[in-house]
Formats: sequence, structure tokens, C-alpha cells
Amino acid sequence: MKIAVFCGSSIGENPEFAQATRALGHYLATNGVDLVYGGGNVGLMGVVADAFLEKGAQVYGVIPEYLKDRDDRRPDS
Repeated sequence: MKIAVFCGSSIGENPEFAQATRALGHYLATNGVDLVYGGGNVGLMGVVADAFLEKGAQVYGVIPEYLKDRDDRRPDS
């Protein structure tokens, strides 16, 4: 099963957002879910992708053509 997650490219001011995002990623990955997301490695997008990867889940980054060469995207996206 795959799930698409849309979230911010910023972590925000409240650290609970990042904690909740990481917990969600760990929970879903531990339960056999793979991630489809925006392809960036910054902000909450990076947090959720890292959480899935930490648990060994597959991560699929989808990024618009005009952003593909920016430095803030995951190299494997």
C-alpha cells in the first residue's frame, strides 16, 4: 500500500509538528505503507520521508520539472 502525504517545506515554529510528523511516518512505515511525497528533503516533507526511510519503507519523491535541479530535493527523488 502507498499513501500520498502533502505537508510543508518548513518545519514551523512549534516542534510538536515535526515530532507528530515523524511519529506518523514511523507508524505508517511499520505497518507496511510506502510513501509518495513532494520529493524535498526540507521541512516536514523531509521529516516524513526520513521517518519512512528509518523504518525501511519505500519512498517515492514526485517533484515538478522546474524544481528538479534545486539543491533542496532528495538526491534519490
